[in-house]
Amino acid sequence: MELPGTPSDDVEGVLAAGNGEISTLFVSMATRHPDGLDAEYLQWHTLDHRPEQHRLGTVRASLRLVSTPQCRAARWPGDERFDAIDHVMTYFFSDPSGLQVFNELSSALGGASRKLPLLPPVQRGVYTVNEKSAAPRVKIGADVLPWWPARGVILFLEREPRSAQELLDVDGVAGVWTTSTSRTHAKFAGAPPGQHLTYCFLDDDPVQTASRLNSAVRNRWKNGGPLLAAPFYPVVPHEWDRHVP
Repeated sequence: MELPGTPSDDVEGVLAAGNGEISTLFVSMATRHPDGLDAEYLQWHTLDHRPEQHRLGTVRASLRLVSTPQCRAARWPGDERFDAIDHVMTYFFSDPSGLQVFNELSSALGGASRKLPLLPPVQRGVYTVNEKSAAPRVKIGADVLPWWPARGVILFLEREPRSAQELLDVDGVAGVWTTSTSRTHAKFAGAPPGQHLTYCFLDDDPVQTASRLNSAVRNRWKNGGPLLAAPFYPVVPHEWDRHVP
């Protein structure tokens, strides 16, 4: 579908209205459920735990991603420390000061017997937003990509910052956000300084889009490969077993 009009990022009046106020990401990367209960876990998290976080004024958006067997087959070679990642949960914060209350809310929900055992973690990190860009064809501005109904996301976890433009030129990539680990707020998560996490928001199937990205990422990693480079599907509410590891 060709949407009408001028892209938001080219309209001064639209940009003047606000930028979504997201500065910080809390990202939790985990393995599949040890007993194969991924769908049940996603049901609990999506219906109970995740919406509760939005009572916090600093939590502006959230995004839950899952890797299927097809997604795994489409991954690029990475660091074996991150091979087990099948679930990625992202909370988008307007201010990193909200991380403290975020932890307190989690404890309160646990005290009310409202928490399941967490999926086995691989890494949690606090990231600062660097650059945002959107493909003109999608019309929406880069600032609002976390609220846009993406068909999937391709994540690149890397040791060095990389350009987003070569990714944005690929069919299926609707927008790109780049982020870097926060040194200031490392106490809230264990990801070390010097990691860079890129989100490619997709308007096409993530596995198919990954195949179209091959030439772009080949140039991207001439001097060293990624820690993780993988397509993911978003959780589909009330279809808990539609996308599972």
